Amino acid sequence: MSGAFLEEMAAGSRARVRAARARQSQAALEEICRQSPAPPALRHDARGFDLIAELKLRSPAAGRLAAAAADVGRQVSAYARAGAAAVSVLTEPQRFDGSLAHLAAAARALAPFAVPTLRKDFLVDPYQVLEARAAGAGGVLVILRLITRAEIAALLECARTQGLFVLLEAFDAADLELMHEVVAHHAAPAMLLAGVNCRDLATLEVQPQRLLELAPLLPAQLPHVAESGVATEAHAAAAAAAGYQLILVGSALMRADDPAALARALLAAGRAARRVA
Repeated sequence: MSGAFLEEMAAGSRARVRAARARQSQAALEEICRQSPAPPALRHDARGFDLIAELKLRSPAAGRLAAAAADVGRQVSAYARAGAAAVSVLTEPQRFDGSLAHLAAAARALAPFAVPTLRKDFLVDPYQVLEARAAGAGGVLVILRLITRAEIAALLECARTQGLFVLLEAFDAADLELMHEVVAHHAAPAMLLAGVNCRDLATLEVQPQRLLELAPLLPAQLPHVAESGVATEAHAAAAAAAGYQLILVGSALMRADDPAALARALLAAGRAARRVA
């Protein structure tokens, strides 16, 4: 089933690329990127622990998290005021109700805070990296097991030329072996983040223990990101104690009555744990 889910996402992503290319050439998109202002840089807090807060309207596992007419600007601005280092924006439309319009709206709202956005999607083609850059993103997600090594290299090279940071996503030890190879051959490792997603792709349930089990296998030279499974202060503290410098939190923040308060609490718990460690 895990393969089926990723195959579905990859097939949908490739279809979106074909449709987008039919509307706008890559050359035209590259020109838009050249004329667009540089996105804000990803800045790491000196206290050693940061939050990537996520805008996610729907989760395949949890269902609808926010209305389609959600106020993107208000949500992401709350994240920024709470101290988020970046905001991840889902752009996959079929299973997550996302869009590039959400990404662009988030980038506009976050510009006064100098907080970058991350395009979170099932990227398969450099064209989609250019779409992210044209929409104002400062970074993109690359899911290592989704595509071939040649496709990974093409995405990373496009991100490098556009000045975007990349969150490399792994689900298991085999993915992390590939991550080490990718990092060893990348021309700009400072632009990379190493992430572990602890969601089981067969059941779509989170298995937080995977964050702890896989943490020692992450490339030591990159900032480590705990993805999925972080919803409480205790979770944030455990991730920080395991050596993660960032957490990516979506569903919990989208469900929270006061997302800014939860974001601040997660950051405080993680930073306290880092001080102890």
